Amino acid sequence: MNDNHDDFDNPWKVLLERYFPQFMSFFFPEIHDDINWAKGHDFLDQEFQQIVRDADLSKRYVDKLVKVWKLSGAERLVFVHIEVQSQEDRDFSNRMFVYNYRIRDCYNEKIVSLAILGDDRANWRPEPFQDELWGCKVSFEFPMVKLLDYEPRWSELETSRNPFAIAVMAHLKTKETKKDPQSRKEWKFQLTRRLYEQGFERQDIMELFLFLDWLMQLPEGLKQEFKVELDQYEQEKQMRYISSIEEITREETREETREEIVLKMLQKGMSLEDIASVTEVSIERVQELQSRSK
Repeated sequence: MNDNHDDFDNPWKVLLERYFPQFMSFFFPEIHDDINWAKGHDFLDQEFQQIVRDADLSKRYVDKLVKVWKLSGAERLVFVHIEVQSQEDRDFSNRMFVYNYRIRDCYNEKIVSLAILGDDRANWRPEPFQDELWGCKVSFEFPMVKLLDYEPRWSELETSRNPFAIAVMAHLKTKETKKDPQSRKEWKFQLTRRLYEQGFERQDIMELFLFLDWLMQLPEGLKQEFKVELDQYEQEKQMRYISSIEEITREETREETREEIVLKMLQKGMSLEDIASVTEVSIERVQELQSRSK
């Protein structure tokens, strides 16, 4: 299996949106504790995409802009810019700097840029962005987390009930098994089983499995083996959570178009992200169909 076929970006994007407070708690606990979660948080996807276009930088990464409220001191509005980078990039610090100052220029508020590095090179740690000419100096440093650093902390990941512990485990094992699909299938089943063993609620199991399934892609033969094993496990547990998603898709794709399936899934109360993942219809199109159906 070629690692180029693995999709690391979209699964992280969906999970980050769904579990943003848990994301901050897991990776940046001190920042999490200084956010006033009672006032909510807002993702500014459209606004950020305009900033990206204006910056004339190619959009190939997971990047998010979130509006939150600072808790300590004088309570104020803060913008959190997040990048999840799955490959080494020599221009990374420069891009982080460009996005930071363009967001600041747009909103004239405090900006915090954070990075999650999901590449497989242990020694790649982007240096702070620095520039100098004739006594004029610019220096920009940002907090970053390296997912590879969690490999020796595997036991901590196993005991954590934060959704991003599972996400990190899946990410590391996807990288590790890029040339060993059989091992990837075994790890995918083991991590899926952990969702039940950790006592996650039904909706969380479904959400996190979609992340695993999206990230830990398998060739067709092993995919079918995995489905059989999972179906048997769910029957034993008497918890047919994940199988229900697949059954909806298999039953309805025989006679209906994808958009008709989306409308039925909306009526069943499934989340927009789940629907987009299962049907391979864009989240924007799902939202449009949801508006029409009201």
